[in-house]
Amino acid sequence: MAKKIEQASYGAKSIQVLEGLDPVRKRPGMYIGGTSLEGLHHLIWEVVNNSIDEAMAGHCTRITLRLLPDNWVEVKDNGRGIPVEIHPQTKKSTLETVMTVLHAGGKFGGEGGYKISGGLHGVGVSVVNALSAVTRVTVELQGKVWMQEYHRGKPVANVKSIGKSDTTGTTVAFQADPEIFPEINYSWLKILEYIRYQAFLTKGIRIEAEDWREVKEKGEEYKVNRHNFYFDSGIVSFVKFLNRKKEVKNQTPVYIEKTMNDVYVEVSFQFTEGFKEHLFAFANNILNPGGGTHVTGFKMALTRAMNEYAKKNNLIKEKEGAFTSDDLSEGLTAVISVKLANPQFEGQTKDKLNNNEVRGAVSQVTSEGLGEFLETHPADARAMIDKCLLTVRARIAARAAKDAVLRKGALEGMTLPGKLADCTTRDAERSEVYIVEGDSAGGSAKQGRNREFQAILPLRGKLVNVEKTSLDKVVKSDTLKPIIIALGVGIGETFDIAKLRYGKVIIMADADVDGSHIRTLLLTFFYRYYESLIRDGHIYIAQPPLYRLQKGKDVRYAYTEEEKLSVVEEMKQAILAKSSAKKVKKEKKEEQEEEIGVVLVENEGEAGNSNGIALQRYKGLGEMNPEQLWETTMNPDNRVMLKVTIEDAEAADELFDILMGSEVEPRRRFIQTYAKTVKNLDV
Repeated sequence: MAKKIEQASYGAKSIQVLEGLDPVRKRPGMYIGGTSLEGLHHLIWEVVNNSIDEAMAGHCTRITLRLLPDNWVEVKDNGRGIPVEIHPQTKKSTLETVMTVLHAGGKFGGEGGYKISGGLHGVGVSVVNALSAVTRVTVELQGKVWMQEYHRGKPVANVKSIGKSDTTGTTVAFQADPEIFPEINYSWLKILEYIRYQAFLTKGIRIEAEDWREVKEKGEEYKVNRHNFYFDSGIVSFVKFLNRKKEVKNQTPVYIEKTMNDVYVEVSFQFTEGFKEHLFAFANNILNPGGGTHVTGFKMALTRAMNEYAKKNNLIKEKEGAFTSDDLSEGLTAVISVKLANPQFEGQTKDKLNNNEVRGAVSQVTSEGLGEFLETHPADARAMIDKCLLTVRARIAARAAKDAVLRKGALEGMTLPGKLADCTTRDAERSEVYIVEGDSAGGSAKQGRNREFQAILPLRGKLVNVEKTSLDKVVKSDTLKPIIIALGVGIGETFDIAKLRYGKVIIMADADVDGSHIRTLLLTFFYRYYESLIRDGHIYIAQPPLYRLQKGKDVRYAYTEEEKLSVVEEMKQAILAKSSAKKVKKEKKEEQEEEIGVVLVENEGEAGNSNGIALQRYKGLGEMNPEQLWETTMNPDNRVMLKVTIEDAEAADELFDILMGSEVEPRRRFIQTYAKTVKNLDV
């Protein structure tokens, strides 16, 4: 007999209607991209963007952002002030409507609203309100000061007048809700970077930032951290700022500005001696990391104008062909800013601009403006063309060198270098390759590894500094060439991440100055040519222990100086506890604690002869036998590894330029600044 299946009733009661700002609290990721630290900072961006909208509309000249104690954030502007009169649709104060109703704002074409705006189009400030434990808005308007407070998006009382004022403006203060955000920790550097961008992109705006967070603990002695941003030259200043520590080719940055088909276009760019592109694209002052139609239009125009000028002046040979878009990317620093009435973005966080009309507008404006610049600045034009010609010639040489590398690799057993001890699995997600410094360490790693999923690639020869060399020399390098072949993803224009042979690429070098230098060179290589491997979380740094400590059969490893001291103390307490268990008198115990010493040994064979705690300092991976290397550094159950990430690409790029670039003076200043902060320098 068939068994009756009971089903839960499904009817009107099953449908939940979220009212007011409840949808935001229920699904915050839909509005700010997530509740991580990135989403937390997005709250600040939304409030700042509203003030920037006032500035772009010509009504605001000053914005002040303050980080206050107890996780308060305050943003104040001298704009027109959010209206406070009763709204005809909601029958509530307009201020309360803006703060508590989604899609309520001055960005939908209403009379006196914004023609151009960033923010979340009427969603932003209400989302901030919804995701804050407390929000307090103060408006200076009509000769009075108006205020309303909200708890988790709901007004505590009606809008009320709390004083008089002869100015106008809006102040929004909020405390992010710990029920929504697991960690509330604002990054001062991230905030400064964001508002610096806004100041560059909005001529005539003055933005002040103040960090008051520690004043509560330190009192009057605490010095508030203050920064002011104001740039008369707009995005030209932006380009100069990005290139401030680089050698530039065209001394005069290109600047183009024009409105075309209701799209306001601003473009500025400059070529440097470097090999990496730095391109920042904005729509209505919102950064678009994924690019979009404005970037496509710019690249099309740049390629066309540069080719026309080069051919017209016989600056490029027939065998070199025409410039490609990639040729013009090397060493290019560019800022593209467009402002339009109805931007269409890909995703709520505005990663990419999708307006088709923008492509044509940017392309035409850039093409005309660049053509005029090249004709009126012949010295700069020649410097730009020469830079791009070097890239073309390097590309031709690199292609020939890569072909030779791959041909040679094909003779070395399925294109893999002979020194590579490969793993047996072909599952890229499970497999990992250790890039190991030195033959002795490589030998220990090969013996100690798990052959099923761990491959070992020993380094031999001197590593080249890719910051000072071109791609064709990189692929000819006897040290880097095996890495390129082993990874299997190609390099340059042939790069294909889908062909990556190992899910984890692990740099394993000695914990000394030489090892740090090797790690830096390899990280420079990966950052310049395999940045996507870093961004996708494939690059790691192994952490071999610094010390081996032994007392009898108790063997421990320490990875830092602090951990060593902690282990020594634990071992001492264990010895004392054992003595106490044998009913040793208190006086005797205190004497014994003084007698427990730490004996430095050269090798583990001496450890058993010590009456104290035997301490062995590892000077290199080669001093560890295969079992120790597996146990401490390679066993997934025990090992400690650092995943290499790029939280701030601009800062990372600048640091690589300083440490590894051809300019000596910036590196000297960096060393002088930070030399005293270096701990445990092994020389």
